[in-house]
Amino acid sequence: MKKFCLALDLKDDPELIQEYERYHQSENAWPEVTQSILSSGITGMEIYRTGNRLFMIMETKDDFDFSLKEEMDRNNAKVMEWEALMSQFQLPLSWSAENEKWVPMDRIFTLVPA
Repeated sequence: MKKFCLALDLKDDPELIQEYERYHQSENAWPEVTQSILSSGITGMEIYRTGNRLFMIMETKDDFDFSLKEEMDRNNAKVMEWEALMSQFQLPLSWSAENEKWVPMDRIFTLVPA
């Protein structure tokens, strides 16, 4: 299993943030999008928020590949519709690459109990 942590900002507008969170409640999940996530090799996903900063933790199969996930997304009309809808709420981080939404985070500390 692999674990990835990613960050993204939301537009700093309380109403937009509330709407974004509403879309992400489990009862509002689009089944085509959640199926796409699982089909790509992602086995678990959590998103946390503080202020307008989002933090995602993804657990994946060992052979998970971001490039393959991006290709699968581009070929899935419902995922592309979801991404277009979500982009109205999202702001790329100032250091993100062009067309990059979620930016991978570097682990800087690990505590392993003895």
